[in-house]
Amino acid sequence: MTLKLHNTLTGKLDEFVPQTEGKALVYTCGPTVYDYPHIGNWVAYIYWDILVRTLIANNYEVDRAMNITDVGHLVSDSDEGQDKLEKGARRENKTAWDIAEFYTNDFLYGIKRLNIIMPQHIAKATDYIVEQLDLIRKLKQKGYTYQISDGLYYDTSKFPTYADFAHLDLDELQAGARVEYNTEKRNHSDFALWKFTPNDEKRDMQWDTPLDLLDDNTTVKKGFPGWHLECSAMAMSILGQTIDIHTGGIDHIPVHHTNEIAQSEAISGVRFSNYWLHNNHLKVNGTKISKSLGNGYNLENLEEKGFSAQDFRMFVLQGNYKNEGNFTFDNLTAAKNRLNNWKNIAAIRHQIHNTIESNKEKMDDPKTVLLYATPQAIIEAVNNDLNTPEVLRIIDEAFAKVTSARLEYIHRPSLVKLLETIDSLLGLELIDSSPDISDETKNIIIERRRARDEKDWAKSDKLRDELLKKNISIRDADKETIWEYK
Repeated sequence: MTLKLHNTLTGKLDEFVPQTEGKALVYTCGPTVYDYPHIGNWVAYIYWDILVRTLIANNYEVDRAMNITDVGHLVSDSDEGQDKLEKGARRENKTAWDIAEFYTNDFLYGIKRLNIIMPQHIAKATDYIVEQLDLIRKLKQKGYTYQISDGLYYDTSKFPTYADFAHLDLDELQAGARVEYNTEKRNHSDFALWKFTPNDEKRDMQWDTPLDLLDDNTTVKKGFPGWHLECSAMAMSILGQTIDIHTGGIDHIPVHHTNEIAQSEAISGVRFSNYWLHNNHLKVNGTKISKSLGNGYNLENLEEKGFSAQDFRMFVLQGNYKNEGNFTFDNLTAAKNRLNNWKNIAAIRHQIHNTIESNKEKMDDPKTVLLYATPQAIIEAVNNDLNTPEVLRIIDEAFAKVTSARLEYIHRPSLVKLLETIDSLLGLELIDSSPDISDETKNIIIERRRARDEKDWAKSDKLRDELLKKNISIRDADKETIWEYK
């Protein structure tokens, strides 16, 4: 099977060919842990989970790292303003360390709720200060850095291909800047590698700047890393100088990822990542997510309105990662209904009672619903640039055949195989969320069937109501009774 991915680096749909056969090195830009992640944040992690699951389905061993930004992410891409962690600390009257720990734990809990495969390496920026400083040291030795009053900066003019990745027009960028926040910078595109703590400011997170990094190495300065530095330091420390796939949001392309490439390749002299994948934004009711609009829903907000994390996961899978999404509660309701329908179809496996021998006998019967080809079809669809909408269409088509057939004509082994493939590829937990009912409940269904055969409608209705109290509904079709979750 051939896996093809839209590579931002080339602007084309490229066949995935890893550096090492059978192994994929993946780096994902993780969260800045100063607040609860909203649904727009979670979209990215769900899509990149599908990437990981697709790689596994193609028999790749995935070695994946994700950073936790717990220091250094300023509120402005212009290297100005307050550190987001410090801002969160002031907001909640806690230390930045407390804020980082609380929201890191919340993020990791969300990962579990959404059934996202945990990366092999979860790396905190504060645990890689030594590596980040060493990266600055190597850049200085190669002549890429300079010092100004507020920190150590990367001179983008020294990296000739700086503008290539994001197709930036640096002259226009320089001329179009409404405000040059820092007139000491040599170029508008230069970025901070290490920021000095202002003399009048007390930070929770700060470290001594090594004297050999300073132009004036007689005075010890306190400081903290820039946001871009951590990803290069972590990716190269954990995965190596060149990784196979780097993922993130499209908003990372012109600044964060461009800067990662510049600092990483300036040191190594080799390509930083062979494939770059970027997910598009999620809007809410056609509007950008914004705190001022109150539309930055988190998983808890959805749960309060009766929607599970898996309902949201299904909603996300209905779109392609490259396309802009639009969240509405009507769309989420449709996803919830689709998922509930799929769970009821998964529950049909408990109601098929034909034997292995009878399954073999029915193999050549044209009425038999065989699903052997469907797992392969959905893997081929997701191999085409993670085309989850097409995957869902194929599954709906297969499930429609199941619901229209009598139980005796559904080939149970191929249905179970399909469910296992869906769960491993899409992470929807259909099998775990569709348990068999109790023997007591089954006996009520048998008794109700008998009452219907005897045309004892009053008893049949009474038993139906008993089942509803157990959250089980009944579908009568062609002389057979099929139970479903209410």
